[in-house]
Amino acid sequence: MAIQVKAIIGSTSTNSFNLKVVEFMKNRYADQLEITPVFVNDLELYSVDIENNPSKNVQYFKEEIKDSDAVLFAVPEYNYSIPGALKNALDWLSRGGDLPLQGKPGFIVGASMGVLGTVRAQIQLREILSNPSLAPVLLPNNEVYIGSIHEKINEAGEITDEGTVAFLDQVVQNFVEFYNKNNAAAHV
Repeated sequence: MAIQVKAIIGSTSTNSFNLKVVEFMKNRYADQLEITPVFVNDLELYSVDIENNPSKNVQYFKEEIKDSDAVLFAVPEYNYSIPGALKNALDWLSRGGDLPLQGKPGFIVGASMGVLGTVRAQIQLREILSNPSLAPVLLPNNEVYIGSIHEKINEAGEITDEGTVAFLDQVVQNFVEFYNKNNAAAHV
C-alpha cells in the first residue's frame, strides 16, 4: 500500500518548477507514494485576530495535511529565502489548537534555475520546521537541491537528467525505509 503523501507546493506560480518536480515524483513513484499536491495560494495572511476562526481555505489546508501519512515540502527560493506564501502556510499550521505537522514524517525537495538549487531556502525551512508547534520528523541526510532545473526537465514535465533521477530514486527509497522504520517503532 502506497504512503499517502501531501506535497506542500511552496510556489504560487502556475508554471512552478517545484510543482513539476512533484508531478514527476507523483508519476514515477506511484507504486510507493500516493502524492497529492496541496497549494498555499489561497490562504489568508495569518493573524492572531482570526486564528480561532480561520477561513474555509485555511481549514481545508490544515485538514489536507492532517489527513496524510507524510508530508513532502517542495520549496522554491526567492531572494535567498522561502517564499512568503509558504511561511504564511507554516504559520497557520503552527497555530489554532490542532498542529497537524507534529511528529509527521516528511522530506524536502527544491528546484530552481540557479546553480545551487534551493540551498538557502531549505536551510531556513529546516530551522522554521524545528519549531515545536510544527516539528515534523524529517528524513535526515537526504537534501534534494535541484539546480539548473530548466536544463533538466522537458516540456512534458519529465526530468531528463539521469543523475537527478537516480538521486531522486535513492531519496525516495530512503524515505520509504525511514517511514516504515518510524511507523513500526510507533506501533511497538
